[in-house]
Amino acid sequence: MTVLTILALSAALTMQGKRFDALGNTIPELQQAMERGDVTSVDLVRQYLERIEAFDKRGPRLNSMIYLNPSALDTAAALDRERAEKGPRGPLHGIPMILKDNYDTHDMPTSAGSVALAGFVPADDGYQVAKLREAGVVFLGKSNMHELARGITTISSIGGQTRNPYDPRRNPGGSSGGTGAAIGAELAAVGMGSDTCGSIRIPAANNNLFGLRVTQGLSSRDGIVPLSHTQDVGGPLARSVVDLVLILDATVGPDPNDPQTAVATGKIPETYTAFLDENALSGKRLGLLTSYLSEEGPMREVTEVVLSAATQMESHGAVLVEIEIEELADLLEGSGVLGMEFKFDFRDYLAAAEAPPIRDIGEILERGLYHKALGSRFASSNEVEEGSDEYVQALAKRKDVERALVEAFEAHELDAIVYPTLRTKPAIIGEPQFSSSCRISAHSGLPAFSLPAGFTEDGVPVGIELLGKKFGEAELIAIAYAYEQKAKPRRVPERTPSLVSGDSSIDFLFAGEAIRGKARLNRPTQTFHYELDLPGLLDRELIDVKIHRGARGENGAIIAQLGTGRSGTVAIGNEDLEALKQGRLYIALYTTREPRGAGRAQIEPLR
Repeated sequence: MTVLTILALSAALTMQGKRFDALGNTIPELQQAMERGDVTSVDLVRQYLERIEAFDKRGPRLNSMIYLNPSALDTAAALDRERAEKGPRGPLHGIPMILKDNYDTHDMPTSAGSVALAGFVPADDGYQVAKLREAGVVFLGKSNMHELARGITTISSIGGQTRNPYDPRRNPGGSSGGTGAAIGAELAAVGMGSDTCGSIRIPAANNNLFGLRVTQGLSSRDGIVPLSHTQDVGGPLARSVVDLVLILDATVGPDPNDPQTAVATGKIPETYTAFLDENALSGKRLGLLTSYLSEEGPMREVTEVVLSAATQMESHGAVLVEIEIEELADLLEGSGVLGMEFKFDFRDYLAAAEAPPIRDIGEILERGLYHKALGSRFASSNEVEEGSDEYVQALAKRKDVERALVEAFEAHELDAIVYPTLRTKPAIIGEPQFSSSCRISAHSGLPAFSLPAGFTEDGVPVGIELLGKKFGEAELIAIAYAYEQKAKPRRVPERTPSLVSGDSSIDFLFAGEAIRGKARLNRPTQTFHYELDLPGLLDRELIDVKIHRGARGENGAIIAQLGTGRSGTVAIGNEDLEALKQGRLYIALYTTREPRGAGRAQIEPLR
């Protein structure tokens, strides 16, 4: 069934009666709707495919998906029949989700964003994928990622550049940025990512999501294309804590194919849902890592949002303790190993595969099968010698990083350490991304949970990160859930509205003595199409028409120049979007007789 057929079916259903809208619903709410008969898994798959077509391929063109699963509708139909005959398998039965393109799947290609692996289908599923299939999920497809996970802005030779749904000029984070953008835009119920140094948490921060980097060993790394066996973990990105926890419950546990999972024996609760306590903030001691905050320069905006979120936690019973770990910065330098393990871990993954298309990173370089943005990183990794002194020293230094953090927990009697996930806003696409805090967790082995902290003045999401004690995921989940219930930090991107309710556009009128007309805001593209009526004005008398900030009776700055045309389209930035929707912009006329303003009209939304 083609996407166009799906869109036609969806339109027909809308004409017959109002469809159930998946937008804004948690996994338990979707499950309840399926149990009531309000919607089926097939309906949900169709709805998410419709959103992928509308927002990933058109509209803001997020470019978050590499591959759509042609069997998704058939799988959903089989699960619907199973529900009718036997009941649901559990809380994930029939739930549509996506996988980062580095998870092995026996029925879909796994390319890790690399054209060198295009069309490569592994012989079997990775451990976490198999567990999710057993739980009854429907895989919609594979998401784009930073090529072979070697970066945090999500650009790849097979998928290109993914865009941020909150501001498509900016990157979505990485390397799990395809999953981040897709789940942020609600193109699926939930998604999987992996984290070597921030690759779950940074996309969570940049896309107003929850993302947990677990203690290594809690879940298996089997069947995830490796970057660094010392630092790699896999896990979910979700719009709510409960959704994340349900995926976590389904994917943790021992796996003989990953010996590291043995260290989690006796440390995994029966279910992490037992820790969803809305009052859990009360009495929790949170250490605010002041060296990661700054009121100056490009870090100022993020710091303000993070401090506001921390203050909200404090207002609901948490105790904030300002802390310094003087030796942390020095210890973190030289404690990373991903650049020294990638060459060998990737080679071993390919050697274990059936008929791999390439042998190693050296062959990728020789054949030019990589995006130009990755060339220097791949070349550097290819020059690494196995077991170097630098590598041995880095492994030793990691123990010192963990020691310093554990001592801080003990000295201040902390339940979590708090800092920004990313200390600056997501960079404009094409510009370098700086100021990740990823090393604190990735180089210590301690778990970390990125939560939505809020938004900058121009509508860009910010993440606040909680560092926990080893295998302290339950504590982090409790704090995150309580914060979520109080703060309600989730916001649907303006550019990816509901397709069911028909609110993908907003109409406006403006009426003054010298200028009047109508306009329509296209929300997915955030463009403003206008038609002007300028009674009695000759074309040669018109100098310009401009849009200004300002409520009725107020004067304000010019934000857009429309020129001399009687109709046209102009982009509206995030910083002016809310003002437009609230009637706080006006349109002004400039003529040869009155070059400093010949009249104005307030732009009023039609309610």
